[in-house]
Amino acid sequence: MGFKQSRADYSLFTKNSDSGFIALLMYVDDVTIASNNEQLVKVFKQELSSYFKLKDLGDLRYFLGLEVPRSKSGISVCQRKYTPELLEEYGQLGAKPCRTPIEVNYIMTHIEEGLIADPTEYRQLIGKLLYLTITRPDISYTVHVLAQFMDKQASVHMEAAHQVLR
Repeated sequence: MGFKQSRADYSLFTKNSDSGFIALLMYVDDVTIASNNEQLVKVFKQELSSYFKLKDLGDLRYFLGLEVPRSKSGISVCQRKYTPELLEEYGQLGAKPCRTPIEVNYIMTHIEEGLIADPTEYRQLIGKLLYLTITRPDISYTVHVLAQFMDKQASVHMEAAHQVLR
């Protein structure tokens, strides 16, 4: 249909024409469409419906755990639902917030003592925290430091990961 796949994100497809720009973001069977021309979107949806059964949910409100609220000042992205669910899952919903997720100049290293027997919980938590950095760039540094210990995580690493949730 004339779309070009992005080299930076293989789930993103774009198409430029004289009448405007249209972008598709795909995830399995979910497609988000953005354009500067509503008529382009309408024509695209009609053409696509000749190949597939479509369910048009209207304006984007929620996509892959991201909420997309609209206001007069524009569109924003947040994880208002995801964040408390994550805190509750790890028993941190009522925790007292800390000022910084990791102390300044704190050096975390690989250690051989106190290794976690089952690394699954640590890896899952770090993955969820990485996803949270989409709307919480303030925790990015700490989460990326913690992600360096996916091969050998000790209880000190898990404690630091839980600290990010506070």
